[in-house]
Amino acid sequence: MTPERPALIVADRWQEYQLLDCGDGLKQERWGAHTLVRPDPQIIWPRSGVAPGAKWTGWDGFYHRSEKGGGKWEYRRPLPDHWTIGYAPLKLTFKIHPTSFKHTGLFPEQAVNWEWCSEKIRAARAAGRTVNVLNLFGYTGAATCAAAAAGASVCHVDAAEGMVKWCRENAALSGLADAPVRYITDDCLKFVRRELKRGRKYDAIIMDPPTYGRGSTGEMWKLEDHLWPLLTECGQLLSDAPLFFLINAYTARLSPTVVANLLAALLGDRGGRITAGEVGLPIQRDGKVLPCGIYGRWEA
Repeated sequence: MTPERPALIVADRWQEYQLLDCGDGLKQERWGAHTLVRPDPQIIWPRSGVAPGAKWTGWDGFYHRSEKGGGKWEYRRPLPDHWTIGYAPLKLTFKIHPTSFKHTGLFPEQAVNWEWCSEKIRAARAAGRTVNVLNLFGYTGAATCAAAAAGASVCHVDAAEGMVKWCRENAALSGLADAPVRYITDDCLKFVRRELKRGRKYDAIIMDPPTYGRGSTGEMWKLEDHLWPLLTECGQLLSDAPLFFLINAYTARLSPTVVANLLAALLGDRGGRITAGEVGLPIQRDGKVLPCGIYGRWEA
């Protein structure tokens, strides 16, 4: 199987989120009623239409990175500890909480993948199929919520207990508190191996592996060493008629072509279609696109 050429897909259907401006290593975003400025090391171009070194204005929170690592938030006015924004196309609602690591609990560019997964699941359900989805490194569960809302049973796995709890909150906010979701705090590779011993099967797998990480009991994860072994184990978890396999990544150590090659090596004998590329967000100020990560998709 020959993967298709890498393509850029843009999450441009948001109403309650906007990427307002980018430049000089920073991005300004509107998250509902609040505007935040955060660093992004790949934004190495200057801001459009402003003098070099011009100060950012109109923000509520500004994350200042420390030269020693990490950083801290500066607020111009008191902000709530957390608030919510909705993604209208899928009728989902998510909790936003600025963390000490600059993140907010949501990656809005992934909306394009939520919609893609949702479409695949809804089509299968309309054809009378039940759909079981495994979401590994599931973070705060946006993809889990999208899959559950489309009618799938979902197993959400993350090594961080706080992220799994956050996923529960997002499910409740999206009207999915009683949806068939299993919430698992565990090391992903160990969990997959136990699922194989149990004889479980999944019709679709979603994963967002980190470059480095630690499991729930301190297991070390290193992308170059552990991704392929994890993929091979996951391949054995797929049902006889799987729907899709989605890999997301936010590391420069992988390219879309590498992810496509991995999927071809894993699933090429099953036929289907492989696509890969970048996900991005439109910049409101000047119409550019900010690339935010890569994806690889296999679909039956």
